[in-house]
Amino acid sequence: MSTVTVTLPDGTPLEVERGSTVEDVAYEIGPGLGDDTVAGVVDGDLVDKHAPLTEDVMLEIVTESSDEYLDVLRHSAAHVFAQALQRLYPDAKLTIGPWTDNGFYYDITGVDIDEDDLEAIEAEAEEIIEEDLDIERELVDRDDAFERYEDNQFKQDILETEAADDEEVSFYTQGEFEDLCQGPHVESTGEIGGFALLEISAAFWRGEEDNETLTRVYGTAFPTEDALDEFLEQRRKAEERDHRKIGQEMDLFSIDETTGPGLPLYEPNGKKILNELSDYVAGLNRDAGYDEVETPHVFRTELWKKSGHYENYVDDMFLLDVNDEEYGLKPMNCPGHATIFEQNSWSYRDLPVRYFEDGKVYRKEQRGELSGLSRTWAFTIDDGHLFVRPDQIEEEVLATVDIILDTLDTFNLDYTVQFATRPEKSVGGDEIWEKAESQLEAVLDEQDIDYVVEEGDGAFYGPKIDFAFEDALGRHWDGPTVQLDFNMPERFDLSYTGEDNEEHRPVMIHRALYGSYERFFMVLTEHYNGKFPPWLAPEQIRLLPVSDDNIAYCEEIQEELDDFRVTIEDRSWTVGKKIQQAHDDRVPYMCVIGDNEEEAGTISVRDRKEREEKDIDIAEFRDHLETEVEQQRTAVTFLAGR
Repeated sequence: MSTVTVTLPDGTPLEVERGSTVEDVAYEIGPGLGDDTVAGVVDGDLVDKHAPLTEDVMLEIVTESSDEYLDVLRHSAAHVFAQALQRLYPDAKLTIGPWTDNGFYYDITGVDIDEDDLEAIEAEAEEIIEEDLDIERELVDRDDAFERYEDNQFKQDILETEAADDEEVSFYTQGEFEDLCQGPHVESTGEIGGFALLEISAAFWRGEEDNETLTRVYGTAFPTEDALDEFLEQRRKAEERDHRKIGQEMDLFSIDETTGPGLPLYEPNGKKILNELSDYVAGLNRDAGYDEVETPHVFRTELWKKSGHYENYVDDMFLLDVNDEEYGLKPMNCPGHATIFEQNSWSYRDLPVRYFEDGKVYRKEQRGELSGLSRTWAFTIDDGHLFVRPDQIEEEVLATVDIILDTLDTFNLDYTVQFATRPEKSVGGDEIWEKAESQLEAVLDEQDIDYVVEEGDGAFYGPKIDFAFEDALGRHWDGPTVQLDFNMPERFDLSYTGEDNEEHRPVMIHRALYGSYERFFMVLTEHYNGKFPPWLAPEQIRLLPVSDDNIAYCEEIQEELDDFRVTIEDRSWTVGKKIQQAHDDRVPYMCVIGDNEEEAGTISVRDRKEREEKDIDIAEFRDHLETEVEQQRTAVTFLAGR
């Protein structure tokens, strides 16, 4: 019998008989590992332990101690939900139920359920877990599979697409329940220690808006109840910090179905924060030698074809017919910047050329994927593009990473870093890729940055360094990036005259310090729980007159503090209610102004941490705030240590 070579994670090659399963290989390595095998990772894909190996592969054995075990457990939990659902609602029709980063979901139809029904379904699921049903894999002939699903067009669709080339397909059974599924799964339902259903939403079959609308039920599962309780507590805290909730409470932004999904409207308070963010990053750019440019929101699609975005993004683009010509709202800013560079003749002495723009872009995400400011149709990228000589790459990337680190430090954000290398499909020769990757790694090493190498996860046009924000709850969000691009200069035939008087191709560097304003705004809102640093806060000081007689003095103070965003609370409320409202509005500083303060020409200062001091000199308070704002401190510090 012929053999195949299995390469283990440590690089060790192992020759086994063709058709051996993942579990067979585990037993070949050792009986203990064989007994503990739950699943396998074959060439990066999570598969059932009974999956046969018919060609040379990279293989990792998954056990209960593996990171992937949680995915397997949650996949089984999705089946437990489906079984519980059909016990209570026999007419429910199942479609797909994959695991996710935080749990699982199952899309269903044929039954009308809402949030109030989840408790009963969850209770039934707990019974199934208690029954400790064996989960068994069965290979079924395709014709038999079609007969089993003669009344389920969704499962038939799967058989005709994903399983189109398979003579046999796998079903998994547990008790009376069976489901068409590739797996993998745990051995029994009893392995699920903690199970919870979380919420319901609508979804489209295959994510296509023209398809049937389904009901999507989200859930999660863990090996233990303690782990589930910890997750639910974290989720509760996240809901308290939800930027959509805070945005409504603080009048920051809104998304109205009347104007269109995924199209945020920034209210005055939100726009004040955006202006501060924009001014901050513009200052960094100008100090680093960038020139500001501006490009329109729409271009002829000829530009997107030239750049290659039309081929890759056309399904996500908003296209317009103008006088029988096709135009597209821009999904990226880089082709416009490349065109600006193209308009001029450049010498090697002129490079690097650096452009920046707060550029609005548009991408037609599926409605089900839209979520507050984290994923929108319209968003603004704090874009920067550099056109450099190959010998300038390392220096310019180093300078860019320095700016990114300064930005992260300013906002007191923790982060993780990924270095993404050449993918299988890429442009450019081996030599330039190897040099580019070594230059990016050299920058990371020089900065002593801990990073994870993501093999083959770079862009098709070049390797990249990605930074992910870590917020106050330990969640990670895509953020700053530095990307090398050999493709765009080639497509736009960009060039500069070298020292040898010959034409040379520049390298393009894409970089963003925030990523997008929308997602960064979301991260900051949730990270600070709406308690923005004083320099960012839409309202920095609120003056609280004890009575209407003190309003005139408040107006004098407001004028003296006119370099800041100051308001007067002139509603006929008690001082206690005014203070409470200012705390609820997350105002950094509030000044209580009564007859005593007016007679002394002073103020009483209170901050949102409920520290308070009377008889404060106005000039002292103003001078401190000027320093606090100028230094972009993340905390209110005037009363600290007084």
